[in-house]
Amino acid sequence: MSEHTTMSTEQIWRAVAAERAGLAELLAPLPEAGWDHPSLCDGWRVRDVVAHVVLSARADIGWILVNLIRARGSLDRAIRDTAVRHANHVTTGQLLGELRDSIDARVTVFGTTPADRLMDLLVHGQDIALPLGIAREMPKAAAIVAIDRIWTTGAPFHARKKFAGYRLVASDAEWAAGDGPTITGPVAALLLILTGRRGAWDEITGDGARLFADRSGR
Repeated sequence: MSEHTTMSTEQIWRAVAAERAGLAELLAPLPEAGWDHPSLCDGWRVRDVVAHVVLSARADIGWILVNLIRARGSLDRAIRDTAVRHANHVTTGQLLGELRDSIDARVTVFGTTPADRLMDLLVHGQDIALPLGIAREMPKAAAIVAIDRIWTTGAPFHARKKFAGYRLVASDAEWAAGDGPTITGPVAALLLILTGRRGAWDEITGDGARLFADRSGR
């Protein structure tokens, strides 16, 4: 993993604000049909992903517990249900306004860090932009913070376990992790494959990529 692009907590929060502001700018001219377009998240519309981003900027432990109970203890179901429910109860204009209002929010849910907020925004920004055919650049320093966080934690992605026996190497940044046959690509694409986004494999090369595809049936 890289030790050359460490960001301070203050820099991470500024990057979070920049991602929210950029996402709001991307969404502002989008027609209503675009908000209902499927995102890369299975079963989520663009507006549902935006609702999730908005809610993650203001969640507290009480809110989480209430929604976990409503989802019968499933965190994944709670996250999806609360996002869809919120997206269905506000207008597109209100949702965009809420995103803008959240730009400078510095909220971390219990057990998470500012790097988690940054990772969430970087990945969900692509979940929105890619299906719409919109190019959205991922800042390399921010992507490295996010991919480091993914690699060094377990749930929900279990990246180290899933990619055990492979070496992942960024082709455009000083980042690498793991040992074994090499899986190489832009750091943004590596972040997306570690978080389960299949489309990013088009940018990935290396002996490890071929072996992984053969073994996993990807």
